[in-house]
Amino acid sequence: MNLSRLKKMEADFLSRYPGGFADPEMVAISKKHKMNAMVELTQEAFQEKYFEQPHIILNNLVKVISRSSMISMFEKPKFKSFINGLSVLEGELLVEGLFSRLHDREQQGFETVLDIMKTGKLAKWSLISICPAYFQPLTEVYVKPTTAKGIIRELELDGLDYKPMPDWHFYKRFRQLVNEMKQEVDPSLSPSNAAFTGFLMMSL
Repeated sequence: MNLSRLKKMEADFLSRYPGGFADPEMVAISKKHKMNAMVELTQEAFQEKYFEQPHIILNNLVKVISRSSMISMFEKPKFKSFINGLSVLEGELLVEGLFSRLHDREQQGFETVLDIMKTGKLAKWSLISICPAYFQPLTEVYVKPTTAKGIIRELELDGLDYKPMPDWHFYKRFRQLVNEMKQEVDPSLSPSNAAFTGFLMMSL
């Protein structure tokens, strides 16, 4: 990790937005993402008790994706059609995978969800990482390809080889490094991990 580069990015950002993400200008910019509302929605939608009824989880999954400002407008209708076209068994497997991803065995859940998404040619980083990023905003990360590639390049993150196809080992290492990096800068730059990677994106 190029710590001096990270500290330079921090200094430049804070010189423009002295309050970090609490700065009035950043608050205005951030409003379109409605992060707090999306976190609240996702944490409510994917409580353990709802996983006993797969149709509720699938409906909630479509709701979260459709309302997310971080998901492309082109992907939202494709995702909804994909979910609506799943067989009962496929839907149950997706729900089981999401439960594991959020509540139990992370890697198994990640890979189960990925396998189901592959059947609809929707195995994309944005769709794979968005729900965990809302569900646990201080620990999980949202992987936006262009941002991830830029962060890896500019901050010289060792041991990371970005590929378009989502991969658990990449995700785990990227998440680890994001959580390490945010400890090196002012807390105002990381009210959530999505905000922190947003700061990095704006600073590249």
